[in-house]
Amino acid sequence: MTAGTEQTAPPSHKRLTIAMIGTRGVPAAYGGFETAVEEIGRRLVDRGHDVTVYCRRAAQPAPKEYLGMRLVELPALRHKTLETLSHTLLSVLHAITHGRPDVAFVFNAANSPFVPLLRLRGIPSVVHVDGLEWKRDKWGGAGRRYYRWAEEVAVREADALIADAQGIVNYYQDEFGVPTELISYGTKILRDTPTDRLAELGLRPGGYHLVVARFEPENHVDVIVEGYRASGARLPLVVVGSAPYALDHTNRIADLAASDSRIRLLGSVWDQDQLDQLYTHASTYLHGHSVGGTNPSLLRAMGAGTKVIAWDVIFNREVLGSHGSYFNHADSVAALIEDSEVNPAMVAEVGLALQARAAKLYNWDSVTGSYEGLARRVSVGHSTHQQSSRRAGASTWSLPDTLSRQPSPTPSRGIPL
Repeated sequence: MTAGTEQTAPPSHKRLTIAMIGTRGVPAAYGGFETAVEEIGRRLVDRGHDVTVYCRRAAQPAPKEYLGMRLVELPALRHKTLETLSHTLLSVLHAITHGRPDVAFVFNAANSPFVPLLRLRGIPSVVHVDGLEWKRDKWGGAGRRYYRWAEEVAVREADALIADAQGIVNYYQDEFGVPTELISYGTKILRDTPTDRLAELGLRPGGYHLVVARFEPENHVDVIVEGYRASGARLPLVVVGSAPYALDHTNRIADLAASDSRIRLLGSVWDQDQLDQLYTHASTYLHGHSVGGTNPSLLRAMGAGTKVIAWDVIFNREVLGSHGSYFNHADSVAALIEDSEVNPAMVAEVGLALQARAAKLYNWDSVTGSYEGLARRVSVGHSTHQQSSRRAGASTWSLPDTLSRQPSPTPSRGIPL
C-alpha cells in the first residue's frame, strides 16, 4: 500500500540494521505509533533484519530485547512540549554515536529537526509525518508555528516521507510538491474473543457503546458525551481515555458525565486483552478524531467487527468507506445511537462488513513489506531529493526565520477537515 513513487525495491536480500526513533517505544501500551513500531519491528526481525527501538525511560526498567527487537531506553523531560523532543534528541545522538544503522525511521514530523544530525552521519532517514498536528487545539501559537516549520524541515531533510492516509499524501503534494509514500496501519482481526475481562467491569457483550480516545478537543469526546446525554439510549456509554496535559478539557468531560448515571468513565486502560474485549463486544464504537490520518483505534474497532459511528472528516470516510455512520454535532450523535439500538441486525451486518474491509486493506504483513521495500531503497541511495541540489551542500534549515512565520489557518490547497 504505497503511493508517491514508481520505484520498486531492489532484489537484494541484505540484512539491514534499522533504527526506530521518536515514539514511547515497546511493548506498545500507549498509541498508534507504538503499535506500529511493535507490529512492523517484530515482522522486520522475522524477515532477518536487525531492529533497534528507542524507548522512553519508565518506572519499571525495559527489557534489553522484546520480540527480537533490541530496546534502548533513554530519559525524557516530563513536559508537554519537550518530552517527545528531548527523548528524540537523545535517541538520535545515541544512534549516531553507537554504530551506524542502515536506515532510521523517525516517527512524528515534530522530530524532523533532528534528521540533519542523522544526515551528517550519513544515515538515510525516513519520516512518518503523522497527521496535521498544527491543527490540534492543544497547541498554542508557538506550538503551531513549530509544527508547520517541522513539516518544512521533514520535506527538505528526509530521504522519504510516509503518510498513513491519502489525505495526508495529498496535503504534502499540494503544499510542498513532494511525493509521499502511502503506508497505512494494520490491525488485528479479532474473532472468538472471550468475555471474562468484561465481567470484571460489570459489562455484558453487546450491552454498551464505547469511546476510546485521548481527551483532547479535536477528538470530540465531549461532543459524544453531550450527544449521548441527549439520547434515549438504553445501553450505557463506556468511555476509555484521559489526557495528562489537558486538565480543563478532561474536567469538562467529567462534568458532562457526572449528571448521567448511564455514562461510565473508565480512565486509561492499558491491559490490551481487556481492550480487545471492550472493542469486540461493544454495540457501537464512537470515534470523534478529526485531525489525524488513519487512526489505529478506528482500525482496531473495525478489526473487532464493531459498527463505527465517526466524526465526519475525510480521513474517517477514507477508512470506513461506505460502511460508516457520521456525525459532526451532538444532535447527530444522539440520533445515530438511538437508531443503532432499534436496529441490532443492521449493527451486526455493518460490523462484519467493516471487519472484512479491515482484513483486506489493513494488514500488518503488507504494511511491513512496504516499510521493508522503502528501507531497502533508501539504504542504497533513493531519495525524494535525488534531482535537487540538496545533497550537494549543507543542510538549509533555519529555525529563527521559519518559526517567526504565522501558520496558515488552512492549507493553501489542502484537504477539508
